[in-house]
Amino acid sequence: MNKKNLFKNVLLAALASTICVSASAQEKEYPQPERMRPGMSEYWTPQPSIVTPGSCQGNELISPPSDAIILFDGKDLSAWESAKEEGGPARWTVHDGVFTVDKKTGDIQTKQKFENFQLHIEWQVPENITGTSQGRGNSGIFLQGKYEIQILDCYNNETYVNGQTGSIYKQTPPLVNAMRKPGEWNIYDIIYTAPVFKEDGTYRYSPTVTVIQNGIVLQNHTTILGTTEYIGFPKIQPHGAGPLILQSHGDPSEPISFRNIWIREL
Repeated sequence: MNKKNLFKNVLLAALASTICVSASAQEKEYPQPERMRPGMSEYWTPQPSIVTPGSCQGNELISPPSDAIILFDGKDLSAWESAKEEGGPARWTVHDGVFTVDKKTGDIQTKQKFENFQLHIEWQVPENITGTSQGRGNSGIFLQGKYEIQILDCYNNETYVNGQTGSIYKQTPPLVNAMRKPGEWNIYDIIYTAPVFKEDGTYRYSPTVTVIQNGIVLQNHTTILGTTEYIGFPKIQPHGAGPLILQSHGDPSEPISFRNIWIREL
Protein backbone atom coordinates (compact mmCIF):
# COMPACT_ATOMS: atom_id res chain seq x y z
CA MET A 1 0.00 0.00 0.00
CA ASN A 2 1.43 3.38 -0.97
CA LYS A 3 1.69 6.28 1.47
CA LYS A 4 -1.22 8.15 -0.12
CA ASN A 5 -3.65 5.24 0.39
CA LEU A 6 -2.32 4.57 3.90
CA PHE A 7 -2.94 8.21 4.90
CA LYS A 8 -6.45 8.04 3.41
CA ASN A 9 -7.32 4.86 5.37
CA VAL A 10 -6.00 6.31 8.63
CA LEU A 11 -8.04 9.50 8.04
CA LEU A 12 -11.24 7.52 7.36
CA ALA A 13 -10.73 5.38 10.48
CA ALA A 14 -10.21 8.48 12.61
CA LEU A 15 -13.34 10.10 11.15
CA ALA A 16 -15.43 6.97 11.81
CA SER A 17 -14.16 6.85 15.39
CA THR A 18 -15.09 10.52 15.89
CA ILE A 19 -18.63 9.90 14.56
CA CYS A 20 -19.11 6.92 16.90
CA VAL A 21 -17.89 8.89 19.92
CA SER A 22 -20.14 11.79 18.94
CA ALA A 23 -23.17 9.49 18.55
CA SER A 24 -22.43 7.84 21.89
CA ALA A 25 -22.20 11.24 23.56
CA GLN A 26 -25.54 12.26 22.05
CA GLU A 27 -27.24 9.12 23.39
CA LYS A 28 -26.13 9.93 26.92
CA GLU A 29 -27.75 13.35 26.67
CA TYR A 30 -31.31 12.07 26.13
CA PRO A 31 -33.65 13.42 28.82
CA GLN A 32 -34.94 11.05 31.49
CA PRO A 33 -38.70 10.38 31.78
CA GLU A 34 -40.48 12.99 33.84
CA ARG A 35 -41.04 11.97 37.46
CA MET A 36 -44.58 10.64 37.96
CA ARG A 37 -47.07 12.72 39.94
CA PRO A 38 -50.56 11.59 41.04
CA GLY A 39 -52.35 13.96 38.65
CA MET A 40 -50.57 12.53 35.60
CA SER A 41 -52.75 9.39 35.71
CA GLU A 42 -56.05 11.13 36.48
CA TYR A 43 -58.72 12.35 34.08
CA TRP A 44 -62.02 14.14 34.76
CA THR A 45 -64.15 13.84 31.63
CA PRO A 46 -66.55 12.65 30.53
CA GLN A 47 -68.35 12.47 33.88
CA PRO A 48 -70.62 9.37 34.11
CA SER A 49 -74.33 10.08 33.88
CA ILE A 50 -76.30 9.88 37.14
CA VAL A 51 -78.77 6.99 37.59
CA THR A 52 -81.00 7.01 40.68
CA PRO A 53 -80.94 3.60 42.42
CA GLY A 54 -84.00 1.89 43.87
CA SER A 55 -84.81 2.51 47.51
CA CYS A 56 -83.13 0.59 50.30
CA GLN A 57 -85.70 -0.74 52.78
CA GLY A 58 -84.39 0.76 56.00
CA ASN A 59 -82.12 -1.57 57.95
CA GLU A 60 -83.39 -4.75 56.33
CA LEU A 61 -80.41 -6.85 55.25
CA ILE A 62 -80.11 -9.10 52.22
CA SER A 63 -79.60 -12.60 53.63
CA PRO A 64 -76.53 -14.48 52.39
CA PRO A 65 -76.98 -17.67 50.33
CA SER A 66 -76.45 -21.03 51.99
CA ASP A 67 -72.96 -21.61 50.55
CA ALA A 68 -71.58 -18.17 51.44
CA ILE A 69 -68.59 -17.55 53.72
CA ILE A 70 -69.70 -14.94 56.25
CA LEU A 71 -67.09 -12.20 56.63
CA PHE A 72 -69.17 -9.95 58.89
CA ASP A 73 -72.50 -10.78 60.51
CA GLY A 74 -72.83 -7.74 62.74
CA LYS A 75 -71.11 -9.24 65.77
CA ASP A 76 -67.32 -9.09 65.49
CA LEU A 77 -64.30 -8.87 63.18
CA SER A 78 -63.06 -12.40 63.83
CA ALA A 79 -62.74 -13.03 60.06
CA TRP A 80 -60.42 -10.03 59.71
CA GLU A 81 -56.94 -8.98 60.80
CA SER A 82 -54.72 -5.94 60.62
CA ALA A 83 -53.15 -5.48 57.18
CA LYS A 84 -50.31 -3.48 58.72
CA GLU A 85 -49.53 -6.11 61.34
CA GLU A 86 -50.47 -9.36 59.61
CA GLY A 87 -51.94 -11.70 62.21
CA GLY A 88 -52.74 -8.80 64.54
CA PRO A 89 -56.38 -8.03 65.40
CA ALA A 90 -58.55 -5.80 63.23
CA ARG A 91 -59.17 -2.77 65.45
CA TRP A 92 -61.99 -1.01 63.61
CA THR A 93 -65.03 -0.20 65.75
CA VAL A 94 -67.96 -2.65 65.87
CA HIS A 95 -71.29 -1.13 66.99
CA ASP A 96 -75.02 -1.59 66.35
CA GLY A 97 -74.49 -4.42 63.85
CA VAL A 98 -71.98 -2.50 61.71
CA PHE A 99 -68.30 -1.63 61.87
CA THR A 100 -66.67 1.74 61.21
CA VAL A 101 -63.23 2.57 59.88
CA ASP A 102 -60.70 3.59 62.52
CA LYS A 103 -58.24 5.67 60.53
CA LYS A 104 -55.59 5.53 63.25
CA THR A 105 -55.18 1.76 62.99
CA GLY A 106 -54.76 1.30 59.20
CA ASP A 107 -56.23 -1.13 56.68
CA ILE A 108 -57.81 -4.46 57.59
CA GLN A 109 -57.81 -7.66 55.56
CA THR A 110 -59.51 -11.05 55.57
CA LYS A 111 -57.66 -13.88 57.25
CA GLN A 112 -58.76 -16.16 54.43
CA LYS A 113 -57.34 -15.78 50.92
CA PHE A 114 -59.39 -16.04 47.75
CA GLU A 115 -59.13 -16.45 43.98
CA ASN A 116 -62.41 -16.37 41.99
CA PHE A 117 -65.43 -15.15 43.92
CA GLN A 118 -68.75 -13.36 44.27
CA LEU A 119 -68.63 -10.69 46.98
CA HIS A 120 -71.51 -8.87 48.68
CA ILE A 121 -70.68 -5.84 50.84
CA GLU A 122 -72.76 -2.92 52.10
CA TRP A 123 -71.31 0.46 53.04
CA GLN A 124 -72.57 3.78 54.32
CA VAL A 125 -71.25 7.32 54.07
CA PRO A 126 -72.11 9.25 57.27
CA GLU A 127 -74.95 11.72 56.94
CA ASN A 128 -72.76 14.57 58.22
CA ILE A 129 -69.95 13.92 55.72
CA THR A 130 -67.71 16.85 54.76
CA GLY A 131 -64.98 17.38 52.17
CA THR A 132 -64.77 17.33 48.39
CA SER A 133 -63.41 15.17 45.57
CA GLN A 134 -61.21 12.37 46.97
CA GLY A 135 -61.37 13.85 50.46
CA ARG A 136 -64.97 12.74 51.09
CA GLY A 137 -65.80 9.27 52.41
CA ASN A 138 -62.80 7.64 50.75
CA SER A 139 -62.12 3.92 51.13
CA GLY A 140 -61.69 0.95 48.81
CA ILE A 141 -61.84 -2.82 48.41
CA PHE A 142 -58.61 -4.46 47.21
CA LEU A 143 -59.31 -7.73 45.41
CA GLN A 144 -56.60 -10.32 46.15
CA GLY A 145 -54.89 -7.45 47.99
CA LYS A 146 -53.85 -5.78 44.70
CA TYR A 147 -56.75 -4.44 42.62
CA GLU A 148 -58.82 -1.63 44.15
CA ILE A 149 -62.52 -1.05 43.57
CA GLN A 150 -63.04 2.52 44.73
CA ILE A 151 -65.41 3.49 47.53
CA LEU A 152 -66.12 7.22 47.72
CA ASP A 153 -69.02 9.61 48.30
CA CYS A 154 -69.82 10.74 44.76
CA TYR A 155 -73.32 12.01 45.60
CA ASN A 156 -73.17 15.59 44.27
CA ASN A 157 -69.38 15.35 44.54
CA GLU A 158 -67.28 15.27 41.35
CA THR A 159 -63.76 13.93 41.15
CA TYR A 160 -61.46 12.47 38.48
CA VAL A 161 -63.62 9.82 36.85
CA ASN A 162 -61.13 6.96 37.05
CA GLY A 163 -61.14 7.51 40.81
CA GLN A 164 -64.92 7.73 41.17
CA THR A 165 -67.16 5.36 43.12
CA GLY A 166 -67.07 1.93 41.47
CA SER A 167 -64.02 2.65 39.35
CA ILE A 168 -61.15 0.23 38.99
CA TYR A 169 -58.94 2.81 40.64
CA LYS A 170 -56.91 4.93 38.21
CA GLN A 171 -57.91 2.57 35.36
CA THR A 172 -61.57 2.30 34.35
CA PRO A 173 -64.40 4.70 35.33
CA PRO A 174 -67.82 3.31 36.25
CA LEU A 175 -70.47 3.22 33.53
CA VAL A 176 -72.76 5.42 35.66
CA ASN A 177 -72.95 7.16 39.03
CA ALA A 178 -75.37 5.13 41.18
CA MET A 179 -74.72 6.72 44.59
CA ARG A 180 -77.32 7.02 47.29
CA LYS A 181 -77.16 10.16 49.41
CA PRO A 182 -75.09 10.23 52.62
CA GLY A 183 -76.73 8.38 55.48
CA GLU A 184 -78.21 5.68 53.21
CA TRP A 185 -76.69 2.25 52.61
CA ASN A 186 -74.96 1.39 49.32
CA ILE A 187 -74.65 -2.20 48.16
CA TYR A 188 -71.81 -3.64 46.09
CA ASP A 189 -72.09 -7.04 44.43
CA ILE A 190 -68.75 -7.90 42.85
CA ILE A 191 -67.92 -10.88 40.61
CA TYR A 192 -64.18 -11.37 40.21
CA THR A 193 -62.07 -13.72 38.08
CA ALA A 194 -58.45 -14.05 39.17
CA PRO A 195 -55.57 -13.82 36.68
CA VAL A 196 -53.54 -16.70 35.32
CA PHE A 197 -49.85 -16.05 34.74
CA LYS A 198 -47.33 -17.30 32.20
CA GLU A 199 -43.93 -18.58 33.28
CA ASP A 200 -42.38 -15.19 32.41
CA GLY A 201 -44.70 -13.43 34.88
CA THR A 202 -47.01 -11.80 32.34
CA TYR A 203 -50.75 -12.41 32.19
CA ARG A 204 -51.97 -15.46 30.31
CA TYR A 205 -55.46 -14.34 31.33
CA SER A 206 -55.94 -10.91 32.88
CA PRO A 207 -58.13 -10.45 35.97
CA THR A 208 -61.68 -9.30 35.26
CA VAL A 209 -64.41 -7.80 37.42
CA THR A 210 -68.11 -7.01 37.31
CA VAL A 211 -69.34 -4.42 39.83
CA ILE A 212 -73.02 -3.83 40.57
CA GLN A 213 -73.94 -0.96 42.89
CA ASN A 214 -77.50 -0.77 44.23
CA GLY A 215 -78.69 -3.08 41.45
CA ILE A 216 -76.98 -1.03 38.70
CA VAL A 217 -74.01 -2.29 36.66
CA LEU A 218 -70.90 -0.10 37.01
CA GLN A 219 -68.29 -2.50 35.56
CA ASN A 220 -69.32 -5.19 33.07
CA HIS A 221 -66.70 -7.97 32.98
CA THR A 222 -64.02 -5.29 32.82
CA THR A 223 -60.38 -6.26 32.31
CA ILE A 224 -58.07 -5.16 35.10
CA LEU A 225 -54.79 -3.97 33.59
CA GLY A 226 -52.61 -4.58 36.64
CA THR A 227 -52.11 -3.22 40.14
CA THR A 228 -54.06 -0.04 40.94
CA GLU A 229 -51.33 2.48 41.67
CA TYR A 230 -51.85 5.88 43.30
CA ILE A 231 -48.77 7.25 41.51
CA GLY A 232 -47.92 5.81 38.12
CA PHE A 233 -49.54 3.18 35.96
CA PRO A 234 -50.59 -0.48 36.40
CA LYS A 235 -47.93 -3.09 37.13
CA ILE A 236 -48.17 -6.82 36.54
CA GLN A 237 -47.12 -8.67 39.70
CA PRO A 238 -47.46 -12.47 39.65
CA HIS A 239 -49.38 -13.75 42.68
CA GLY A 240 -51.63 -16.49 43.99
CA ALA A 241 -54.70 -16.35 46.19
CA GLY A 242 -54.96 -13.15 48.19
CA PRO A 243 -57.08 -11.45 50.87
CA LEU A 244 -59.72 -8.79 50.58
CA ILE A 245 -58.39 -5.53 51.99
CA LEU A 246 -60.57 -2.66 53.21
CA GLN A 247 -58.80 0.66 53.04
CA SER A 248 -58.40 3.11 55.88
CA HIS A 249 -57.88 6.22 53.76
CA GLY A 250 -56.02 9.18 55.20
CA ASP A 251 -58.46 11.88 54.09
CA PRO A 252 -59.85 14.11 56.89
CA SER A 253 -63.54 13.36 56.29
CA GLU A 254 -65.74 11.39 58.66
CA PRO A 255 -65.13 7.58 58.42
CA ILE A 256 -67.55 5.27 56.63
CA SER A 257 -69.19 2.07 57.94
CA PHE A 258 -69.72 -1.46 56.61
CA ARG A 259 -72.18 -4.29 57.24
CA ASN A 260 -73.47 -7.61 55.86
CA ILE A 261 -70.33 -8.89 54.13
CA TRP A 262 -70.25 -12.34 52.58
CA ILE A 263 -68.38 -14.10 49.79
CA ARG A 264 -68.91 -17.15 47.58
CA GLU A 265 -65.90 -18.92 46.08
CA LEU A 266 -66.37 -19.69 42.38
